[in-house]
Amino acid sequence: MISSFRLSSVRLNGRLLSSGPLFLSRLLSTSTSVSPGLDPSENKAARLLVHGPDSKGIVASFSQILFDQGCGIIDSASEQSTDGKTKLFFQRIVFDYGSHDSPSFRKEIEYRVHDQCRAFGMESYLNWGDRRKRVAIMVSKYDHCLWELLLRHRAHELDCDIVAIISNHPDLQNVAETFSLPYHHFSINPENKPEQEEREMQLLTDTYKVDVVVLARYMQVLSDAFVGQWPNRIINIHHSFLPAFLGGKPYHKAHERGVKLIGATAHFTTVDLDEGPIIEQDIARVSHRDTVNDMIRKGRTLEKNVLVHALKAYLEDRIIVYKNKCIVFGE
Repeated sequence: MISSFRLSSVRLNGRLLSSGPLFLSRLLSTSTSVSPGLDPSENKAARLLVHGPDSKGIVASFSQILFDQGCGIIDSASEQSTDGKTKLFFQRIVFDYGSHDSPSFRKEIEYRVHDQCRAFGMESYLNWGDRRKRVAIMVSKYDHCLWELLLRHRAHELDCDIVAIISNHPDLQNVAETFSLPYHHFSINPENKPEQEEREMQLLTDTYKVDVVVLARYMQVLSDAFVGQWPNRIINIHHSFLPAFLGGKPYHKAHERGVKLIGATAHFTTVDLDEGPIIEQDIARVSHRDTVNDMIRKGRTLEKNVLVHALKAYLEDRIIVYKNKCIVFGE
């Protein structure tokens, strides 16, 4: 059971601090590039995520650290949950550090946050909001999710840099050209898959230095080595009734069974196929009046919207991964 407390809402990007026994998703950003229309010099908001065993004084202690350094809290949201007998606490703080910024200022806050986390047995993630996450999109032949991501990015709804598109088919190169993005085609079959994936990984890490990989209906199963390169930094999308309708033509199978709800699920990719922590889900009602094409159309609308919402939550540091669950803070 989770209860929540919220004051208001914001965005931005940074650096990981950790201590304590729990695991915090690596929401790291290493990019310094800027998307059109955004001036990094105006970004003076940082994001702090903390989580661990619940105890008295947590909210006050982190607020006091920021207050002592002259920071103003723009947004604060917290969640309480239970894991068996253990009470857990999750918090996201967005704070304004205005004209105080300097290496010594950042070091002091980082040290005090780290020290406080050690005292409470917690983990933390601090993002100063002056770096932008670099995103690569992997896609096969279906283009609806790809178009949605690129259009939302062009409309400045996704605070990131989309740096490349990778595909196992050449079909969508024209989409990449429309947005002046590099398109890399890697034809993959059982014989060349290890070699091709190695080339993809090298491209993503060395050339593009990506922070997150988005699978926008990429119809290949990634190897354990590939997934291990970006733990909790590969976001996948699929129809949420996948477990009930495995294999090809899931919408046809769902139509034959007369399902009343269809859906979509965005989750982090793990070595266990389609069992990673769930970030976002949505559903739509269908009936006997809907044809297979109607269901496909409704399903694709769900897929592209759910994927955008999941990526947006990641970019805005609104996700904490605890065990195999995502704690997702609202906008």
